[in-house]
Amino acid sequence: MERRVLGNPDLILTSDWHLREDTPTCRLDDYWAAQWKKVDFVAALQKKYNCLVLHGGDLYDHWKPSPNLIRETMLHLPESFCTIYGQHDLPQHSLELVHKCGINVLSTAGYLTILAGTHWGNNPEVPSLIRDYSSTRLNFQILVWHVMNYSGAKPWPGCLDSSALKLLQKYPQFGLILTGDNHKPFVETYEGRLLVNPGSLMRMDADQIDFKPRVYLWYSATNTVTPVYLPIDEGVVTREHIEQKVQREGRIDAYVSKLDLKWKGEMDYLENVRILMLKNKTRTSVQQIVYKALD
Repeated sequence: MERRVLGNPDLILTSDWHLREDTPTCRLDDYWAAQWKKVDFVAALQKKYNCLVLHGGDLYDHWKPSPNLIRETMLHLPESFCTIYGQHDLPQHSLELVHKCGINVLSTAGYLTILAGTHWGNNPEVPSLIRDYSSTRLNFQILVWHVMNYSGAKPWPGCLDSSALKLLQKYPQFGLILTGDNHKPFVETYEGRLLVNPGSLMRMDADQIDFKPRVYLWYSATNTVTPVYLPIDEGVVTREHIEQKVQREGRIDAYVSKLDLKWKGEMDYLENVRILMLKNKTRTSVQQIVYKALD
């Protein structure tokens, strides 16, 4: 249920920031600067409305961020920030090892709050509740859950994850459900209740070339949200590396299809490679490359 609502929002809903030091293959720009520009935008929203930022998990792309990445996070992270553990936040995807992860450092230092009960791999027997924030009484329960779900048709054949509609039907005690994990944004409503999946903060994959990152402002009085789109630069996401990979694999397939594979193999793998290359009269320069790769 997205619509314009007058007055200040009670929450800023976001998820899947995947903060990182390396640059995704699909990006052509200064990714380090681009991600902090997005974080600063959310921080400015938080200051403007003086409300809580509620994050649905996977703050970092890896559970063990470098000291430099943690330091930069401390400089940019919005105030009044609550999150949960996504699988990327967890060593070996295990809640038993949470004491080792980066967001625990931020929690210990007082830069964020880690909510209880609905981390990745958990079920919502114990809900994450937000109450009495900034003297505003929220009159119904809020569930924050890092769980894959989707709106509409199944995202791929054989998908076993629940749809957003089914989650709303299964957990009627929650007026608002914030989810993470699925990097595609959507809002689902059922009987006046709301599920919001904000999607990722950054465009990290080539299939996000047309994606518009956003956060959602949530208004408790009407249980409605409105999206706020984050600043992006055009032409910084590319599919060229995928196209090159397809071309390369096509050349390899074409080469393999021409090989004479009618020969008896030996037990030794390197010997089999040598025989195959001799059988197909492979150029010496190519043989050297193969042997170097196998060394």
